[in-house]
Amino acid sequence: MNMLFGGGGLYYIPLILEAICAIHCLRRGTQQKWLWIIIFLPVIGSLIYIYSEILTNRSALRVPKLNVGAVLNPGAKLKKLEDDLRFTDTFANKVKLADAYLESGFTDKAVDLYETSLTGAFAENEHVMTQLIVAYSNQGRYEEVIPIAKKLYKLPQFPRSKAHIGYAIALENTGQVDLAEAEFKAMKGRYSYFGPRYEYGMFLVRQGRDDDAHQVFTDILNEVPQLSAMERKASKVWFAKTKDEVKKLSAQKTV
Repeated sequence: MNMLFGGGGLYYIPLILEAICAIHCLRRGTQQKWLWIIIFLPVIGSLIYIYSEILTNRSALRVPKLNVGAVLNPGAKLKKLEDDLRFTDTFANKVKLADAYLESGFTDKAVDLYETSLTGAFAENEHVMTQLIVAYSNQGRYEEVIPIAKKLYKLPQFPRSKAHIGYAIALENTGQVDLAEAEFKAMKGRYSYFGPRYEYGMFLVRQGRDDDAHQVFTDILNEVPQLSAMERKASKVWFAKTKDEVKKLSAQKTV
């Protein structure tokens, strides 16, 4: 290793890199296999880990761009996208408008566009199918969620997506409660995955397992002080919802 890094202070770079990756891995609760890769392949393993687990999962670090016009007049954005599709009926324009509809709460309109876009070369488009899972979940069309989710299940981005949550909820609502819980548990991880963990807590509430739900919610809130300001801001909605549920469960115990 001295020959590779030229000796001196550079010798410690692989050690520092390995330590950073190992700590990140432990904090995030990622698979144990990463620890072995990082330990036995210090440089290459660490670089692979950084790319796979940090650079491709930057949602907590990414600061969203604020579209002032869209905030002040959200209808203007939809109008523009509708005009774009009217003038140029392409797959890309159709999906952009569908995404905007879904984000704005016009789920039925979004579904119509998503379904009609799944034709020809785009019949198995992963983005559209992922969005359809979310949209179908919003509509309560759980039976239709499951076959789509099974097609996407092995994609690397699926475990961390809203679609995975939609799949777990669909399993629950079609009577497959044990499978649903297994999917919720697969989305757990310390100091991360606060949305899926909150949804798991709500699943437990719906199953009448209030003590288990309270523990899930408490674990989330206990981790908040250990997060950076940016991480807390990125998940503040989930922390607020979690606090509300803890209050409700605590109030029920005192009745």
